[in-house]
Amino acid sequence: MTETIAGLPLSAPEALMVLGAVVLVLARWLPGRFRDPATIAAGALLVGSVTVLVLAGLRWQMIPVVVVAAVAAAAALAPLLSRRAGRTPWRARWWLALPGSVAGVALVATGPVSAWAFPVPEFPAPSGRFPVGTEVLEWSARPDGTGPGDERRTLVTQLWYPAGRSAPDARRAPYLGRTEAEARTVSSALADYVGVPGFLLDSLPRSRSHAVPGAPVADDGGRFPVVVFSPGLGGVRTQNTAWAEELASHGYVVAGVDHPYDSAAVVLSDGRTLRTEVSATGDRAKDEALAEGWTRTRAADLRAVLSRLERLDCGEVVGPLAGRLDTGRAAAAGHSLGGAAALQAARQDRRFDAVVDLDGFPHGRVGDRFEQPVLALTQEIGPGTDPDYLPRLTRVLELSEATSYRLTVPGAAHLTFTDAPLYLPPVPGVVGSLGRTEGPRITASATLSFLDATLRRTPLDLRAALAAHGEVTVHRPEGAD
Repeated sequence: MTETIAGLPLSAPEALMVLGAVVLVLARWLPGRFRDPATIAAGALLVGSVTVLVLAGLRWQMIPVVVVAAVAAAAALAPLLSRRAGRTPWRARWWLALPGSVAGVALVATGPVSAWAFPVPEFPAPSGRFPVGTEVLEWSARPDGTGPGDERRTLVTQLWYPAGRSAPDARRAPYLGRTEAEARTVSSALADYVGVPGFLLDSLPRSRSHAVPGAPVADDGGRFPVVVFSPGLGGVRTQNTAWAEELASHGYVVAGVDHPYDSAAVVLSDGRTLRTEVSATGDRAKDEALAEGWTRTRAADLRAVLSRLERLDCGEVVGPLAGRLDTGRAAAAGHSLGGAAALQAARQDRRFDAVVDLDGFPHGRVGDRFEQPVLALTQEIGPGTDPDYLPRLTRVLELSEATSYRLTVPGAAHLTFTDAPLYLPPVPGVVGSLGRTEGPRITASATLSFLDATLRRTPLDLRAALAAHGEVTVHRPEGAD
């Protein structure tokens, strides 16, 4: 995919194609001496730009532009050819031509508008001092009864880590997969999962993140704290790439986990694809019981990944980060159901020193005290929001024996805390009203402040740092000042 023009959702060939189509549609209204040169120039522009786009891969948003251009070219070139042949060209009356021209321009405009609504995501540049590398690892975990024949779970885990300098032309990682083919499989599965036509998300496999696959680990920085991340229900390990890259650029290693038979699609190195087998029933009680089971399974996955990272650091498992992982400073994190899994994993496993819950309803039994501090990021919770959400989340935060925080982000929606604002239409009820990049920026900035304070013991006024992004509620342990 050719790079887009700054400020526009179109690549240069796409912009030239749109320009050529508009000129052809409006050629009929130009003065006679300009009409033929404009038609010829626009036709040449279209031939060149369409050829480039067909070779590079034509986006669905541009199909109406191509159709209108073809019709307009036929209408504009016919009089020109008639004059060249010595015949008097037929010219439609203005009142007949005007509706067609207006409709043609309107159809051409749908191309840029739909490209703006469903753009190729451009990931914000990480702000930390480290470049970012990435590596995908595949590990076998325990059997748990969720796979065919009670097979051992295969956990595909992607690491984002602080890297050394790479060549300026180093290949950047595709979004959603190790390869474009894997990204297309995952993109199609995500579309199926949410019930939308697959072509609406076909921009995702075209995108590149900032991380360089297999980049050398940074020489300086010592050993890096670890964040193990669980995506939302049906989500995939890469759904928070912008967040993961920002953390990695500041010296953290983020391990995003694909949960087999839960994530929309998990593509294994042997070519198999494990599709999701989880779905809601519509019955509130049954769905809550199912969610509790899914949460337990995910929490066990997070604990298994942390164990593998410990082995990787010790050199028992081959990997680029041997000796560089500080698994003694580890956080569990997740979005939505993944946030619930992170909370449960921390309650069960004291190796996790902190929890980041990105708008996740706490499923499962609530009542046991636990040691770790929690940062919970939520959308604004009003009368129409699940009435059980805030009381249950508050109860969990009050059970922590460390000071915990809830940050309510104004203008946020559930998907604000993922990469979704970068590539979905800016509909407030879906991705919030913070724009393309502000939601991911706030999510990463708040997470960094919390992790720096809890894992690195950096002296800072954490409440003030969080308050820069929204309304902060502090939950102190019983008996604390």
